[in-house]
Amino acid sequence: MTTTARDTVLGRVRDALALAPAPAVTVPRAYRTGRTLPDAERLALLTDRLVDYKAQVHPCTRDRTAEVIAEVLRERGARRVGVPAGLDGRWLGAWDGEVRHDAADIPAPSLGELDGVVTSSAVSCAETGTIFLDGSPDQGRRALSLVPDLHVCVVDLSSVVVGVPEAVARLVPERPTTLISGPSATSDIELERVEGVHGPRTLAVVIRTDA
Repeated sequence: MTTTARDTVLGRVRDALALAPAPAVTVPRAYRTGRTLPDAERLALLTDRLVDYKAQVHPCTRDRTAEVIAEVLRERGARRVGVPAGLDGRWLGAWDGEVRHDAADIPAPSLGELDGVVTSSAVSCAETGTIFLDGSPDQGRRALSLVPDLHVCVVDLSSVVVGVPEAVARLVPERPTTLISGPSATSDIELERVEGVHGPRTLAVVIRTDA
């Protein structure tokens, strides 16, 4: 077998690593944690970040959840909407379109037939305008929130924290986590913004201010 220069160099690196003692490494963990803000300030900060990311924000009280979701879906002309299996069915009670419950055996490409999806959320970071989904029954699998063109995400103000360390502290490490900061967007070679490339073109966030 012919030995290339690359093989020779990598072999010497492996030999050197095998002989060298493993150094003790201490990773600093001096994160800022435990920060808090009053409800009104957290709401204002999260709203500001989401709007800056071109997301739609709809604050409401808990008893208007179904009404606001229905308004958002009608404004977007949605007729077929997917929901996770564990979503509160009352949230779609004011909407008269077709509701399809997602399941693991439904092929991901078929989710493209949906006009949108409605999910809950695990936690949100006000400082970065980031919403975290963790695959819980009311949030569903990752494909459900990525394939349809519209994502209506319900956020309870009680689940909104100030910064990333506070948000991560609320997550379960073993769960699949999806981070959402506005609708999917990227830029082409001329720096023209293009939306909907890697996920929903439209993100509508319903923030329940008393939940």
